[in-house]
Amino acid sequence: MSDTTPDPRRTQAEELLAIAVTVAREAADTARSMRAEGVSGVSTKSTDTDVVTAADRAVERQVVAALGALRPGDTVLGEEYGGTDGAGAVRWVVDPIDGTVNYLYGLPQYAVSLAAEVDGVAVAAVVRNAATGDEWTATLGGGAFRGGRRLGGSTQTELAQALVATGFGYDAKRRAHQAEVLTRLIARVRDIRRFGAAALDLCLAAEGAVDAYFEKGLNPWDHAAGGLIAREAGLLVGGLDGTPAGPDMVVAAPPAIFGPLTELLADYDAAGGP
Repeated sequence: MSDTTPDPRRTQAEELLAIAVTVAREAADTARSMRAEGVSGVSTKSTDTDVVTAADRAVERQVVAALGALRPGDTVLGEEYGGTDGAGAVRWVVDPIDGTVNYLYGLPQYAVSLAAEVDGVAVAAVVRNAATGDEWTATLGGGAFRGGRRLGGSTQTELAQALVATGFGYDAKRRAHQAEVLTRLIARVRDIRRFGAAALDLCLAAEGAVDAYFEKGLNPWDHAAGGLIAREAGLLVGGLDGTPAGPDMVVAAPPAIFGPLTELLADYDAAGGP
């Protein structure tokens, strides 16, 4: 007779996901309604092109408050306000509006990204496109889903036939280096796509709408949720030369093309430069 005892880790991940989905949906509603009223409070951060809006700040405050009410003692790491204090093993990682430039211009690719980590490992994640309502979720060991459909990533096995998504940094010197990498890579793949929201790029890779994704310079909130969704869809997610995904490089691709893609990126010094 099989053991039907519930796995407490799976149960915890599912409980955290339920909270994440509720909070992310409410946050996405706020982002969308504030966009409809007109973007305000626009300022810049790291460079003159790295924008932040009043909505970014408002949505993050809303997420932190909601999580504090539902899960007192947990910590939150957010893009706009950094980390909160807490003694629990659970940390929430939030990007209130991933794709702020798209948001500023009214392009329909901006998302609320929220992941729950237990002892430093992402166990539950949701990414919700606030403009369209599209939503991707995952739990560690439980698979990745969009609208109830389980995701399996791309079945592409030839890098030369792969549609590859990427993104660019805000610093002009970094962009110039990234452009040099692309001029070499584009001749080795089917084509390149750039949508402007890392979390959505990872979700598109998870569902096979693009075959692979890579980007240098991501912060934890950029890929915590999308990275888990991509992994649970069967993609490999990591850096170059066997390193984990991090600020130097995040690559998500099916196993058959992950190696060839990361080898080319390493040859082209994609993790180098400014």
